[in-house]
Amino acid sequence: MNLENVEGFDWDEGNLNKNYIKHKVSWIEAEDIFKNKPLVFFDDEKHSQQEKRFIIFGKTLKGRLLVMSATIRKKKIRVISVRDQNKEEKIFYKKYEK
Repeated sequence: MNLENVEGFDWDEGNLNKNYIKHKVSWIEAEDIFKNKPLVFFDDEKHSQQEKRFIIFGKTLKGRLLVMSATIRKKKIRVISVRDQNKEEKIFYKKYEK
């Protein structure tokens, strides 16, 4: 995932509040992970049939560990889903926090 050309986020009524309703993660918290390090991302080949998707592990400014599914549309990050990391994902992410 190349963030050099990204110009922000793509939020609309379809994805602005759905992650808060389902996972109690606000759009503000979702954006936070891009302000903090480490930011770990991988291609999501399983869900990339129609467009390239990524899995992104990060931490909010308040220390909440999140995992996000996202794509890039017209130079903007489009969040598909974001939730708290589970136990195994936390162990994985901690390896990058040194």
